[in-house]
Amino acid sequence: MTHDHDSELVVFMIGMTINKWWRPDKWLPAFAAMPKMLAELSRDPESGLLGYRLIFDPRGPWLVQYWTSLDKLYDYAGRPDAEHRPAWSAFNRRTRDGNGAVGVWHETYPVSRAESIYVHTPPLGLAKATGIRPVTGRTNSARQRMASRPS
Repeated sequence: MTHDHDSELVVFMIGMTINKWWRPDKWLPAFAAMPKMLAELSRDPESGLLGYRLIFDPRGPWLVQYWTSLDKLYDYAGRPDAEHRPAWSAFNRRTRDGNGAVGVWHETYPVSRAESIYVHTPPLGLAKATGIRPVTGRTNSARQRMASRPS
């Protein structure tokens, strides 16, 4: 099986690095802001968010998100009426003192082609975000399948 998505795709990873666990006054508000954003995006099918996965890492939580377009991702980040802008402003105010208790990071990847294979596993990652379909061209190698998919 493979994911069911052939149009524009953006993979966005965002997370926080908790540098001082003993300063929850600095990192807990940033952690608490993300569920509000995800709920807001999930309620709006036009937002462009296809799905996400939360990952807990020893340095701090992070998300892998799948978006329908770079424009929709940037539009959400810049919307003054959305949860992101006030959360970002509050984070900047709380961390302005430079104590480095918490950091944030993100990476954005516009994807022209994507391959996914799921064997004896429930849909995860991209397939969970977009749906799943059978792989076509089973006799082809992964390289051949990727080369034959439209950009």
